[in-house]
This record gives sequence, C-alpha cells and structure tokens, in this order.
Amino acid sequence: MLGSHAFDDGLFLDVNEFARDTGWLHGAAKAYASYGVVLFAVLLLAGWWVSRPKGARATAGALWAGGGALLAVLVNQPLVHHFHEARPYTAHHHLLVLASRSADYSFPSDHATMAGAVTAGLFLVSRRLGVIAMVAAFAMAATRVYIAAHYPHDVVAGLVLGAVVSLLGWWALARPLTWAVERLSRSPLRPLVSAQAGSVAG
Repeated sequence: MLGSHAFDDGLFLDVNEFARDTGWLHGAAKAYASYGVVLFAVLLLAGWWVSRPKGARATAGALWAGGGALLAVLVNQPLVHHFHEARPYTAHHHLLVLASRSADYSFPSDHATMAGAVTAGLFLVSRRLGVIAMVAAFAMAATRVYIAAHYPHDVVAGLVLGAVVSLLGWWALARPLTWAVERLSRSPLRPLVSAQAGSVAG
C-alpha cells in the first residue's frame, strides 16, 4: 500500500521526535508495547471472574471477550497481507527505532486489533473493566507508534477493526453462547461459569 502513510507522516515524525526527547520513557514504552498483552490477559481473567455472579449472558460475554479477540486477530491477518504496508523504519531513514525490526507488514496493527477487541468485549461484562481496558488499549496504540513499529493510522485501524469484529461477533453469537453457558451451569462445570449472587463485586 505505497504512500498510504502520507497523510499522517507528520504526526508520526512528531511522535518520533518526542521519543528522542524522552529517553527516560524508552524502557517502559518498549516493555509495554511488547508485553502489554499480558495485561489484557489479566483483564480477560478479571472479566470472567466478575461475570460469574451476574448470570449466563454476562459470563458468555466474558468468554466471548477472549474469543472475539482471537477472531479479530485472525480476521486481521489477511488484511495485513493484502495491504502489505511497510513498517515505518523501512520508509524513513534516521528514525529513532525502539522496536525489534520485523519483516511483517504494518497495517492494521495486530496489537491494536487485539486491544480493541478485548476492550469492546469487556464492556459487555463490566463498564469498569471496559474503561480500564480502553485506557490500556490507547496506551498500547500510542506505544506502538512511539517505538516506531507502526504509523498512527495502523493502530487506529486496528482498534476500530478489533472493536467491530468483537461486537458483530457478539451480536451473531450471544444467544448460542448464553445457551451454552446455561447448560454448563447445570453440569459439574458450574463453578467455572456461575457463582452465588453478590459473592464478587462487579
């Protein structure tokens, strides 16, 4: 996708200049951009935990938050290969590059797609967790640009794609997933999908 980054080159270069001026932030930004996925895994576990006292539909939503994130990344892969947008550091010389260089394409961002999907999924379960995930998702998107792994439009597209896939998937699958959770709640696996009302704060 030659030239697709032209409209936000200026913003990207401004962020890169900011990165040059904030050496004290490099370690934290690199760590979060690479390993922040662990935080989203923790948030998904928290979503499952707080959903259990809320009924079958909430628990189904919590389970879908993880499944929707996986689906969103799978949907993203053909798009990445279709657009085949080069990473910023292959198009710009003399950048400060904090990212590990990769031969993978840049648009849309897998990390941002995952983050957008988890955020949308967690809003189905808990507004509080959804807000936390949204802040974490914006931080993920920002750090991916900060380390020069992506252009701004790569991460914006990823966030939107992830959220759309998650919400459309829930719209299509909410009933069968809720039914499946209701069945599990009447089986020996009940503790995995149900808890006494009020036993956990939502």
